[in-house]
Amino acid sequence: MCREEAAELSSLKPQLDQLGVPLYAVVKEDIGTEVQNFRPYFKGEIFLDEKRCFYGPRERRMGLLAFVRVGVWLSGLRAFRKGFMGNVLGEGFVLGGVFVIGRGQQGILLEHREKEFGDKVNISEVLQAVLFSSFKRKRLR
Repeated sequence: MCREEAAELSSLKPQLDQLGVPLYAVVKEDIGTEVQNFRPYFKGEIFLDEKRCFYGPRERRMGLLAFVRVGVWLSGLRAFRKGFMGNVLGEGFVLGGVFVIGRGQQGILLEHREKEFGDKVNISEVLQAVLFSSFKRKRLR
């Protein structure tokens, strides 16, 4: 499911490049060829955070009960139908997120923390936050 979201975010890459906004991913581990296998889905730069500093002082997790949630199954089915297959290597219970971080003192412009596996960010909201940041930056010049 993470690969599905990565591909959707990567679809914004041409627009982000035009606005001078980089696209980054932070991953928590690289077991085997995990990051290498992720690269075709994500068109930005990928950073490995082995110490998990980016994941905050307290990681957000879903345990085995995640597999009884209807939303998780529906998200998995949606991703599978779109041709996205995950992997079963490594720590799979840490929830992810998407942040749009502005330049300088702008801070966090959009924050999406996954509530359950497959809870994706709305990419139109990502683009809207980036455009707002870009507009605000141009106004301040």
